[in-house]
Amino acid sequence: MKISLVIPCYNEQESIPLFYQALEQVKPQLRGYELEYYFVNDGSKDNTLNELRQLNKQHPDSVHYISFSRNFGKEAALYAGLQAATGDYVAVMDVDLQDPPEQLPEMLAGIEDEGYDVVGTRRVDRTGEPVIRSFFSNMFYKLINRISNTQFISGVRDYRLMTRQVVDSILEMSEYNRFSKGLFSWVGFNVKYLEYQNRDRVAGETSWSFWGLLKYSIEGIVNFSEAPLAFASWLGGASAFASVVSIIFIVVRKIIYGGSVSGWASLISVILLIGGIQLLCLGIVGRYIGNIYLEVKKRPVYIIKEKK
Repeated sequence: MKISLVIPCYNEQESIPLFYQALEQVKPQLRGYELEYYFVNDGSKDNTLNELRQLNKQHPDSVHYISFSRNFGKEAALYAGLQAATGDYVAVMDVDLQDPPEQLPEMLAGIEDEGYDVVGTRRVDRTGEPVIRSFFSNMFYKLINRISNTQFISGVRDYRLMTRQVVDSILEMSEYNRFSKGLFSWVGFNVKYLEYQNRDRVAGETSWSFWGLLKYSIEGIVNFSEAPLAFASWLGGASAFASVVSIIFIVVRKIIYGGSVSGWASLISVILLIGGIQLLCLGIVGRYIGNIYLEVKKRPVYIIKEKK
C-alpha cells in the first residue's frame, strides 16, 4: 500500500532536501503505508534538477522525478504528477513546506476512518502575506462564487489527500487550460478540510508575482464561468438602448426647437465611450475564443525531457 506525493518544483534547490527529511519523519505515523515521491521539475533555472537526480540516486525505489523541457506552469506540473502517480492514495503538496507534513496522518485518518474521498487543507489566516494580495484574493473568491456554479472556498490550498477514484476522475478532464482549484471542486465527492495557520517558506522565494496571480485568477474565472460573456451582452445591449434614446432625444429637440446640436467635444466623448464598450466586449469574447483556439489545437499540456 502506497501514498504517492505529487510535488511541483520551480527553482526549489534549497527546499527539496528539507522537504524530503520532513516527510520521512512523518512516515512512521502513516499506518504502514509507503511514501512514493513524484517531483516535477517545471523548467527550473537553478540546480533543482541536480538535487532531484541526487535524491533519486540515493532512493531509486521511492523517489522519482519528471523534468519538463521548459517552464509549462504549475497546472501542467500537477497534471503530469497525477498521471505518473501509482499510489492507492495521492497527495498534492508544495515543496516549500508551507503545507504542513504533520497533517498527512490526520488526512489519512479522515479517508480511512471517517469515509471521506478527499481531505484537503485550508488556511485560516494570511499572516505574512502582502495586504494588497490578501485583499484581491478575498475579492476573487467572493466574485467567482457569485458567478460560477462551482464552489470555491476561500483559503483552500492544493494540498490534499485523494483516493484513487478521485484522481482518476480528475485525469479524465484532459483540457489544456487547467485550473486545479476548480477541477478539484468540480469533480465533487465527499470532502473534508483541515484548518491551519499560515506558514512561511522554509527556503527560497516564491515565484508567484501579483500579476501572475491576477492572470491565474482571470484564467479561473474564464474556465468556470460564462458570466463575463453575459456581462458583455448586457453592456452592449445597454449601450445600444442608450444610443437609441439619445437619437430620439436629438430628433425631437431638432423638431421642436430647431437649430443644430452644438459641441463636437461631447460628440467625440460619446463615440469614444461606445468604442470603448465595444472593445471591452470584444476583449471578453476574445478571451474565450483564445481558450477555444488553444483547446482545438490539441497541443500537449507539457513535454518531458527527462524522467526517472
